[in-house]
Amino acid sequence: MSTPALFVPIRFRGVTFRNRLWVAPMTMFTAEDRDGMPSSFHHVHVAGLALSGAGAVIVENAAVAPGGRVTPQDIGLWNDDQWDAWRPTTAFAREYGARIGIQLGHGGRKASTARSWEPQAGTLPESAGGWQPVGPSAVPYAGYATPRALAADEIPGTVDAFVAAALRARDAGFEFVEFHAAHGFLLHQFLSPLANTRRDDWGGSLANRARLLLAVIRRTRAAVGDAFPLFVRVSATDWTPDGWDEDDTAIVTRWAVDAGADFFDVSTGGMVPDATIPVFPGYQVGFAERLRDATGVPVGAVGLITTPQQAEEIVAGGHADVALVGREFLRDPRFGLRAAVALGADIDYHPLPYHRAKHRLEASLTSV
Repeated sequence: MSTPALFVPIRFRGVTFRNRLWVAPMTMFTAEDRDGMPSSFHHVHVAGLALSGAGAVIVENAAVAPGGRVTPQDIGLWNDDQWDAWRPTTAFAREYGARIGIQLGHGGRKASTARSWEPQAGTLPESAGGWQPVGPSAVPYAGYATPRALAADEIPGTVDAFVAAALRARDAGFEFVEFHAAHGFLLHQFLSPLANTRRDDWGGSLANRARLLLAVIRRTRAAVGDAFPLFVRVSATDWTPDGWDEDDTAIVTRWAVDAGADFFDVSTGGMVPDATIPVFPGYQVGFAERLRDATGVPVGAVGLITTPQQAEEIVAGGHADVALVGREFLRDPRFGLRAAVALGADIDYHPLPYHRAKHRLEASLTSV
């Protein structure tokens, strides 16, 4: 029996991934003491996902600076205590064969907000643990505080923060990083004309709006060397007239590859709250496929991918090189192992302590 496409390894630079079913980054909002430190929840959560059978686990968005946290409870990688705390967890993931990476980002004008399950809406005031958010321009996300526009001489420091966080990630045992240039956060804000109304070298033309992202990639590539993969999450469209769109994404993706990026995790939206987005199973897959067709770069598809068969069709059908799954891994933390059995993949990394569950699942599927 041939190996299902979802379970064919894929390689980026010096790292081989055992399959193409990856855990998408999902923020848990449980950092300890509001200081960006991973909590015991993070260690158990991430270690459990490393046993899931996934080819890679992308740890949630880690802020590159204290003011870049989306909520006060976000993790960060702006100091050495934070990276050191991750070392046991990354070692565990590597021991069980899952490639482990981390997403790096800055909330920009969407920073300083409450957690998703809390009743507060909009920007948290200082009295509730919030702070003054910043952005490319003094243009607020609807319902949030107006951000302070970053001065031109502050922007190189933001690049430095991303580079330093990537180096900490590598030293903590993460095997790749993903820059979060999607969902209306700072790198995406600079890209989109809906948030970036600057008239200096960091705004106006597409080349100027892409300057921050490209500087982050180029500088990080120089710092980490040639063997360490650099991924980018993009929003392929703002779903809004006059916003960032698929043509812009394709152009900047080509530039990002030239700067040193290797793979693009394709999502959509997040720039404005009132965009009309048609949501259905796999609703973003077409954006990944079109970016791949337009540029030839490796891409991942994400968004309401919930079954092994659906993920297999995405990869086998040539729609994307990788299927990234989020909430289904929360519902079923062994989704990757179940997918291997369901698709008939003969894998050698099913954790031996779970062998009874594997045999029972195989028997139940055979009897159907």
